Amino acid sequence: MTELQGVLFDVDGTLVDTNYLHTVCWWQAFTQAGMSIPMAVIHRSVGMGSDRLIPHLLAERSSDAELTSALTASHDALYSTYWSALTVLPGARQLLRHCHDSELTTVLASSAGERELAVLRAALDCEPWIDAATSAADGDSSKPAPDLVLAALDKGGLKPQQAVFVGDAVWDVEAAGQAGLTCIGLESGGTSAAELRAAGAWKTFKDPADLLASWSEIGAEL
Repeated sequence: MTELQGVLFDVDGTLVDTNYLHTVCWWQAFTQAGMSIPMAVIHRSVGMGSDRLIPHLLAERSSDAELTSALTASHDALYSTYWSALTVLPGARQLLRHCHDSELTTVLASSAGERELAVLRAALDCEPWIDAATSAADGDSSKPAPDLVLAALDKGGLKPQQAVFVGDAVWDVEAAGQAGLTCIGLESGGTSAAELRAAGAWKTFKDPADLLASWSEIGAEL
């Protein structure tokens, strides 16, 4: 890697504590549609966009566009009821500010829709420290496809060898790898360090606060 110039951050489960809310809302959406999918299976798929998650969970009905649209709308309506209660993960704001103050280009690499992304950014309350952000509109396919990671690089004016990606799901690790970035994994979304490393994460940490506490050490290794 050349000198580190930027950091790309996933948002859900990495900076904001939303993964289990998404799990519950997807479970309710599937249940309302008459489908029984265990929450543990759903949780393992969180981190993908709905364009990937639904086909992943419903392989035998993955081409049913009407069903996909209905499930997505149901999830989105259910999830929106939690927007006012979204909680920032420990150290998330401090980590973003540290990256900004260290003159690193700081980009949110999210696959959320534009309205949802606005809510997440409001919860983070960190606008002065963010240089750019992506939403679902910035890629044809969501993670684990590399589209949004590449879009985040482009918006930040960065090359893969100049940046690292911070995410919480194996889908983040896979997307970063396909885009040519080193990935740091956080366990804050409910995926274990062992799973993140198996997917290709360079290093893993408990949450943003844990990563921030070790930033000077890992910076020397990049």
